[in-house]
Amino acid sequence: RARAGRARGSLPGRPAQCGSLQSEEEEEEEEEAAEPGPSAAAAAEQRREERLRRFRELHMKRYEACKLNSQEVVEEDKRLKLPPNWEAKKARLEWELQVQEKKKECAARGEDYERVKLLEISAEDAERWERKKKKKNPDLGFSDYAAAQLRQYQRLTRQIKPDLEQYERLKEQYGEALYPTSDSLLHGTHVPSKDGVDRMVADLEKQIEKREKYSRRRPYNDDADIDYINERNAKFNQKAERFYGKYTAEIKQNLERGTAV
Repeated sequence: RARAGRARGSLPGRPAQCGSLQSEEEEEEEEEAAEPGPSAAAAAEQRREERLRRFRELHMKRYEACKLNSQEVVEEDKRLKLPPNWEAKKARLEWELQVQEKKKECAARGEDYERVKLLEISAEDAERWERKKKKKNPDLGFSDYAAAQLRQYQRLTRQIKPDLEQYERLKEQYGEALYPTSDSLLHGTHVPSKDGVDRMVADLEKQIEKREKYSRRRPYNDDADIDYINERNAKFNQKAERFYGKYTAEIKQNLERGTAV
């Protein structure tokens, strides 16, 4: 005020009064900038609350991550302790339980389970299963001579190519006798053709040639005495033992005991 008074005293008139008003406004602005008001304090408090909220959220996310990680470690340890094929066994058992439940439901309704199951299978799945069955090798190896004979019969019958013209000629020639019954007597009435005999001979020769390629290697006995210098000598000793072993058995025993004369 004193400064404003001096300014008014030195410069009389309106211009001096305007200068004093401008200086007062500048001073008030400087004071407001130097001392924060209630609005600035509220903004600072709001920013602090926002930071604290974000910090709490990050802390909760870290806690959830640690908890899930611990649970996953426990589950992984359980899976590692299970058998290697546990998942397949579990799926198989669940499927069997579902099948049993469906069978009970069909039996309660008086329906056939096989028919209901076929109705639920699509054409694409059926074709895929049929292709998979055809890819499998039905030959499981030698089980007995009857099964081997059946496989041989099926293999030979698959190779047969029917001659419909020959069939029609035989049908005209023999008539009803072509379809024999238990009372029919056809011994000596059928004469095979030359082509049929040639096919049979060719097939027999093929079987003999294939059989000659088979060579079953005899198992080697590690505990047997080594009395040979090579494989050919071993074969010779085996033949000699087969023919003369019963005559030389006593001599071998005496040589082993050291009592030979």
